[in-house]
Amino acid sequence: MIHRITLADIAKKAGVHRTTVSLALRNHPSLPAATRDRLQALAREMGYHPDPALQALLAYRRGARPQRELPPLAYLTHWDTRWGWRQPQAQARFYAGVEAMAGELGYNLEHFWLGEPNLSHERMSDILFARGITGLIVGPHVPEHDVPLRLDWSKFSAVRIDYYPHEPELHTVTNDHRAIIRMAVQQAVAAGYRRIGFVMPTWLDRFGDLAWSAGFLAEQQVLRRRDRIPILEFPGGEPDGERRETMMPPRPFTSWMRRYRPEVLIGKVQFVQPCLDAMGLTVPRDIAFIEIFLDPDGRLAGVRNNCERVGELAVEILVGQLQRHANGIPSYPTTTLVEGTWFDGASLPRRA
Repeated sequence: MIHRITLADIAKKAGVHRTTVSLALRNHPSLPAATRDRLQALAREMGYHPDPALQALLAYRRGARPQRELPPLAYLTHWDTRWGWRQPQAQARFYAGVEAMAGELGYNLEHFWLGEPNLSHERMSDILFARGITGLIVGPHVPEHDVPLRLDWSKFSAVRIDYYPHEPELHTVTNDHRAIIRMAVQQAVAAGYRRIGFVMPTWLDRFGDLAWSAGFLAEQQVLRRRDRIPILEFPGGEPDGERRETMMPPRPFTSWMRRYRPEVLIGKVQFVQPCLDAMGLTVPRDIAFIEIFLDPDGRLAGVRNNCERVGELAVEILVGQLQRHANGIPSYPTTTLVEGTWFDGASLPRRA
């Protein structure tokens, strides 16, 4: 039996999410041109062709089903500018997952910015309801805009992505940051490393509701006490417009490295690369490295965060609420956590 190449096959080989492949094959502008070109070339190389039977079935269903236009879903953000949330890669991928799943289920998606001048939450409620919108995806807000979201919740069903705003407590979908960092530590131990260092800016831990540090400290408990290295959190990186500084200051990094002598670093490569260069250290010759926001390329070992899946699940949960007419703030809010996927790479060579 001949195996038909699927989107999942391409995604697995490329080290990306299935939604990313789907968007690339549709030339979706949310992906960089280089990513679209790479995935399209890989699809051709692997011999991918859309399943004609599936295409015919979808066409039949669209023709056989009475066409009714569904009301749009709203994607609410509150960053310092209307489109500032598009700059961080994770935020753009959340939205790509939301948009892809909304389209697959027959919904249009519209973006609304809560930072519009003189726009109260009450006025936003009126605007949304007047448009016939009752389904809301509350996109991640920056912590500086963590104020209670006082919409008329009796009119809406809603799902939140990530932790901000904290109020009201809605059904939430987010990355399992705690599991991601624990996976990174476990992989480092499995590869033969014992002195494991974790470097991150303070704002990143805040953005993850302290899950990053909590997961690392929990996993440290299985290490020998003399091998436990304190987390190196560096201050600053507060927003300047939508830009967040993410470079580790060289002096405290050098001091921490010389004092604790980690064998492997966990973090984001852009945080620490200039500091490693200044110390004359090379990955992996002098120190191993694990990337916690990985785009797999074989060079770095680390964890892909599967942010597109977070967006997809947010829509699936929201549509379920809409079908049940479940409006209002839930009595028992739930949190759905999406785990990361580990990828080996040259930056974490196994020790004998």
